[in-house]
Amino acid sequence: MSKKVFVFFPDGVGLRNFAFTKFKEIGEEKGYQIVYWNNTIFSLKDQLGYDEVKIENHKTHPLTPVYSRIRKHIELNFSQKKFNDKVYETYKFPFGYKGFKNTLKTLYIRLLIGFNSSQKGIIRIRKRINALERSTTKYQYCKAQLLEHEPDLVFCTTQRATQSISALLAAKDLGIPVVAFVYSWDNVPKAMQVVEADFYFVWSDLMKEEVLKYYPFVKENQVFVTGTPQFEPHYDRSLFKTREVFCSENNLDSSKRYICFSGDDETTSPLDQYYLEDLAKVVRSLNVKGENLGIIYRKCPVDTTTRYHAVIDANKDVIRVLDPLWKAAGKNWNEILPTKEDLGLLHNVCAHSEFVTNVCSSTVFDFVAHDKPCIYFNYEQPQLRKGIRDIGQNYKYVHFRSMPSQEAAVFCTNKADLEDQVKQILDKKLSNVPDGKKWYEIVAGENPSGASETIWYNIKKIIE
Repeated sequence: MSKKVFVFFPDGVGLRNFAFTKFKEIGEEKGYQIVYWNNTIFSLKDQLGYDEVKIENHKTHPLTPVYSRIRKHIELNFSQKKFNDKVYETYKFPFGYKGFKNTLKTLYIRLLIGFNSSQKGIIRIRKRINALERSTTKYQYCKAQLLEHEPDLVFCTTQRATQSISALLAAKDLGIPVVAFVYSWDNVPKAMQVVEADFYFVWSDLMKEEVLKYYPFVKENQVFVTGTPQFEPHYDRSLFKTREVFCSENNLDSSKRYICFSGDDETTSPLDQYYLEDLAKVVRSLNVKGENLGIIYRKCPVDTTTRYHAVIDANKDVIRVLDPLWKAAGKNWNEILPTKEDLGLLHNVCAHSEFVTNVCSSTVFDFVAHDKPCIYFNYEQPQLRKGIRDIGQNYKYVHFRSMPSQEAAVFCTNKADLEDQVKQILDKKLSNVPDGKKWYEIVAGENPSGASETIWYNIKKIIE
């Protein structure tokens, strides 16, 4: 009898990796019955014809977000003290004191942080969160679903969603093995491990070391290095379109060489539009000197701001907007969900661009997978004022310490150098690809095209 695996989506971030890639197809080929345990507003049954069990009760305990914030602050405080490193302070969001209720809430949070700033305190807070979630109707609701469907294993597609806590506690309390996939390359040092699972699947040896370093309650035999399906579409040749077809479908000039500008969210790069403007000026200058260049602007999928509009309108002759094929299923940023079609669009944007420019994004790896360079902007804009976040902070984060050398990306540290760097890359005189590939392997593992296979191999080991 085939084993039943619940693939759990507490939110929409895992859709791209585990619903739209060949992950399901590979699992079924190996004989698994795959059921999507779906806590999102996206219907996998209606949209994709997949077998799903919908979670209709979405209510976490009202205190869970409060205690989760307390947990995160304590873990970051502990890391800062343990490693004598101020970088952990920069991962915290500022407290709010606007209004009487917010002030009271902040004082309560800070009081509990003060009383629990130790390893024992972290465990106390985690136990408190679990007790709160076990008291909810959602816990009982999820437990009933598990008793009805009897999965052999629950595979949680992200470790960072509070919406997953009650469901995974229900599974553990029923003796069903729980695996949590660590979703992103920067998540572990940022104290974003919300759930406690029986096993953790991580991208690389580096990420395994981090999990064991930051979470001493996790043992080595609980952590499996699997890679991530995130980059698998770049190796799927069925997604590739010829340059003529790609340009025709997207109103691009096939005679031009295009540079991709990959936009950031407003928190990461609040002045991002001015870097796009700088690139447009460089493209204009180089075109006057004989080049035939254009810009493909691909925004951050969850960015709903209008901050780029003026720059795009002023540079319509050189900037072509190719929005990610994501769909808004609600009003919140986390209800903007990926689509399967966007995997093909991103594949071809990488394949048909000369290189990518952005601020500190993991798109460096998307492009390196296609042997394409990346320029990271790392200079201040004159519009920088007090209260606006300097992007230079991003490159000091722990996950950037994984770079094997400063040549793993092309850093533009002075606006005056941007034109020369662009020209050198176009002329094949400058590239981060050799060291970028080494960095890619450090972060994403040795086999980025075979992560789904490795995940199913380890699921089999756990079930057996």
